[in-house]
Amino acid sequence: MIATLASLALILGPSQTELTIYNQGFGLVKELRQFKLKEGQQTIEVTDVASMIDPTSVGFRSITDAHSFTVLEQNYQYDLINPQAILNKSVGQKIRFIRTIGHQKDVLEGVLLSAPTSVIARPEGGSESTYNGMVIRTDDNRIVLDPTGEVEVKSVPPGLISRPTLLWNIDSSKSGDNSVELSYITQGLSWSADYVVTIDGLGKGDMQGWVTLNNQSGATWENAKLKLLAGDVHVAQPDRSQLRMAMGRAGGMGGAGEFKEESLFEYHLYTLQRPATVANKQTKQLSLLEGHDIPIRKKLIVDSIAGRYYPGEGEIGTGDVKPQVRLEFVNDEASGLGMPLPKGKMRIYQRDKSGSVQLLGEDQIDHTPRNEKVSLVVGKTFDVVSTRKRTNFTRISDRSVSEKFEVEVRNRKEEPTTVNVWERHYGDWKVRDNNLNFKKLDSDVMEFVLELKPNEVKTVRYTVETHW
Repeated sequence: MIATLASLALILGPSQTELTIYNQGFGLVKELRQFKLKEGQQTIEVTDVASMIDPTSVGFRSITDAHSFTVLEQNYQYDLINPQAILNKSVGQKIRFIRTIGHQKDVLEGVLLSAPTSVIARPEGGSESTYNGMVIRTDDNRIVLDPTGEVEVKSVPPGLISRPTLLWNIDSSKSGDNSVELSYITQGLSWSADYVVTIDGLGKGDMQGWVTLNNQSGATWENAKLKLLAGDVHVAQPDRSQLRMAMGRAGGMGGAGEFKEESLFEYHLYTLQRPATVANKQTKQLSLLEGHDIPIRKKLIVDSIAGRYYPGEGEIGTGDVKPQVRLEFVNDEASGLGMPLPKGKMRIYQRDKSGSVQLLGEDQIDHTPRNEKVSLVVGKTFDVVSTRKRTNFTRISDRSVSEKFEVEVRNRKEEPTTVNVWERHYGDWKVRDNNLNFKKLDSDVMEFVLELKPNEVKTVRYTVETHW
């Protein structure tokens, strides 16, 4: 201990706590604590901090009077009491060793010459724990190697503590009560967004958004003001002490969730509108937002070579292709939403004829601003199939080829459906002949839109020349 108990200031637990949790797995803790200080130098000790605290990020300032004291020294003690630490610090001290031989107990008393484990420095930096085995020199000068049994020590070695502790040596210009803001960054806090979208099969759906918190930081915060920051915050590695952000102007948030949303710098901040207790080793779910009667469009896409390299003469993406099923909606007020959606997982459900909810699929979304489209990959369709063939390949020159393709799409459902056929070509390409109109989506993709009646079959045919 840096100071004796008599020199410690009278300390109370936090009177107010604010907890901001970030997407990247860390949190910013801000606490308002009341200290009863005396005039002159003294030590302030705080023990109930997170065990995964970044000590370089600690902030400590007076709210009562910014000039009422000066911080002379700040320390973070984390040499916690455990059997290994006690033995390591008891080397050279008297111990009692109790071992059982048969049905009798044998007591050895002597000096501990070597603890079972030790921490050594590595040449490349850092340290590691190694196993050495225990060595005892008994009072009758015997050397006992690696005995097994129970070890008793006379006292806990100095410097070991039961909980991680922050210590400040301060010089106070006056005595009395002082309100102090303590802030620090800790690892072990994370949050994610989870969404449940239930569609009615008629082009509408409802959304419920949830926040899932996970606290593995080693601390519990009771009745805290909880804030969640959504955005890709750059954090310098490994030093997290340079995290600074500017406050932005507050905005509104739709829905009936428990959080109020506001803009913060280039991010979005969600503040829970009631105090919350975040316990250590706890996973907690809170309502984030709701949306109702959202117009949702189902889209079937035949994309035979998505994400695959297309060689000059190789044949790829041919054969039977299962169309991809997507659900798309716009995150705007007209759709019953219009709020920033933090990244997370969306699960899609639909009720069957008996009224039971069935899972259709799930997909991840990135941070999605207002008025942007959300496109969810749900799965592959069952009753719509397609077959893609390359019917001709001609080499025009060393750097150009001509190819003919057919994509047959068969609707085996008893209802009409729309299928979007995406064909991909790379380099300098141009369609010379086609039986159906298409739209060029970008430099590599063209789209044919097929309106199919029940049990109807349609075929896309085209010739493309590619130069490189």
